[in-house]
Amino acid sequence: MAVESNLTQSENTENAQIITAGKTSQWLTKNGFDHEILPPDHLGIELLKVEPEFLIPLSTALFAYGFNYLQCQGAYDQGAGKELVSFYHLIKLNDNVTQLEEVRVKVFLPRNNPTLPSVYWIWKAADWQERECFDMYGINYEGHPNLKRILMPEDWIGYPLRKDYISPDFYELQDAY
Repeated sequence: MAVESNLTQSENTENAQIITAGKTSQWLTKNGFDHEILPPDHLGIELLKVEPEFLIPLSTALFAYGFNYLQCQGAYDQGAGKELVSFYHLIKLNDNVTQLEEVRVKVFLPRNNPTLPSVYWIWKAADWQERECFDMYGINYEGHPNLKRILMPEDWIGYPLRKDYISPDFYELQDAY
């Protein structure tokens, strides 16, 4: 027996999952920090979306709230013609903690001008991670103290992890022996 999937728009809306604001989102809202709640990740960790212009105020607030460790910063491409995403995995670290408190922050960026402020001045761990995202995806982290290629040669053209990247037909090996 085939399952019918001809739901109307109103039925889809009625069946949509309601996302409950987590502890961190509630604190940010209470303190006037603009953000959007996304569904939790596969581990159930709270996930927030922020606009590029609000990344620094929100990050500063999260640091003041106790998220003092940038576990991971990275980026990914949602597909050719779609947005690039810069993400931040934050953890509260302190003495005598029995369960870590974590939050994830995502910033969605246009392909034609993927620019946002650097969080290096809040979490020094962002240094090489932002450089890698710049090198592989072309995301410009404004205010980064040394934003230059870290994996590819300085004169490399393009960003190899973008889904619309076209590999060159040849690679020139210099001093390979």
